[in-house]
Amino acid sequence: MARLLVVQHCPTPRLVTLADAVLAGSRDPAIEGVEVVVRPALEATVDDVLAADAYLLGTSANLGYVSGALKHFFDSVYDDVREPTAKRPFSYWIRGGYDTTGAERAMESITTGLQWSLAAPPLVFTGDVEPHLAAATELGATMAALLMD
Repeated sequence: MARLLVVQHCPTPRLVTLADAVLAGSRDPAIEGVEVVVRPALEATVDDVLAADAYLLGTSANLGYVSGALKHFFDSVYDDVREPTAKRPFSYWIRGGYDTTGAERAMESITTGLQWSLAAPPLVFTGDVEPHLAAATELGATMAALLMD
């Protein structure tokens, strides 16, 4: 069975709502043969990354960067997963209060270093979450569907 690893940092109710929409899409009943594994960014491990076939990353934009928790995740696994996971598909979502530019650059830089392959357009926005819930659900469903046999 294919495995989609969702690594996220959701410290606010808004981000929990966004993540719930992403997960609802990834767990759509029409998508078969895909296991969705969810890990908070501070708990995700090298083994989680190595065991996955694709990745979906979620974060807030904090002080112009990805969350400290997601950065810690990348710092913790980078060296051990860079070569064995090269070319694996991924996407992400970033929600910022005012600006996401630095967080987007960081995500692009880190995932380029990992040599992961962007498989679905990321969801990146500022402000209210509600107008973006359908796109979040679609992002989750797209990433999971890419892994179907």
